Amino acid sequence: MTPRTTTAIATLAIAGLALAACGGDSDPLEDPDTDDGAVTEPDADEDDAPAGPGPDTTVMVGSQAYYSNEIIAEIYAQALEAEGFMVERNFSIGQRDAYMPALESGEIDLFPEYTGNLLQFYDPDTEATEAEDVYAELGTALPENLVALDQAEATDQDSYNVTADFAEEHGLTSLADLAEVDMDLTLGGPAELEERPYGPSGLSEVYGVEVSFSATGDTTVQDLVAGTVDVGNVYSADPRIQTEDLVTLEDPEGLFLASHVVPLANADIAEQVAPVINQVSAALSAQDLVAMNVESTEDQRSPSDIAADWLEGSGILN
Repeated sequence: MTPRTTTAIATLAIAGLALAACGGDSDPLEDPDTDDGAVTEPDADEDDAPAGPGPDTTVMVGSQAYYSNEIIAEIYAQALEAEGFMVERNFSIGQRDAYMPALESGEIDLFPEYTGNLLQFYDPDTEATEAEDVYAELGTALPENLVALDQAEATDQDSYNVTADFAEEHGLTSLADLAEVDMDLTLGGPAELEERPYGPSGLSEVYGVEVSFSATGDTTVQDLVAGTVDVGNVYSADPRIQTEDLVTLEDPEGLFLASHVVPLANADIAEQVAPVINQVSAALSAQDLVAMNVESTEDQRSPSDIAADWLEGSGILN
């Protein structure tokens, strides 16, 4: 845990805020885009310092070694800095086995996580799949010193996608609509998808949709665009959803394990950062995350610049 003065925290904590401590291990993408930030120096003129926590309240923000996760972490960091928090960054740490010990020990204070995958990390036998059920179970599964703040609409999880032309041709908005398509459908995805509960058997049992399966692996998006498969398993924040004009089909029956972006905070700092970070979560949409990922992968913009523009555009920073 980063040092902080107990008296300052007690004096300056936001009163009356009651946090509800509710909200696997395979992360969606692993391409790192390291942008380790420096410690933000406190304002030298104390008379001009922003109202709020003051310079002695320091928050260590971490991120996975995954460009999308680092962008979200940078958004958290800049939002906190704008409210007068002193922020340190420890980005591109690695995957869950590498950073969870640092969170549980208090070395890191705040981290962007994903509800479903994190729940499976603590409770591999969970049967929750829908967003609110996953969020609620996560709150009870976390160690006492960790708090899940408000989850965002944004997700990074398995999803089924079709091309925009295919969706328009067949009037598709959700997985349930696939049952009305009068043609043989082929589902593409990694080889293991064929045996997963949300694979062909899940589509049949939950939505009454019969499909054949093609193990497309890394070429799933290309096969979708080429028309060699009709439906493809693509992570919901994949920038190619935007660049290749794909449509993510809604999942009203919870076939997939919901995995929404959720800030994971150390309990000692959670009450102080919640008003700022929950505001970020309320504004962070699924479309926003995809668009920011496009800026990273296609436009090669830094997480710092992407975060600053999103915060300004969302109205959080004026």
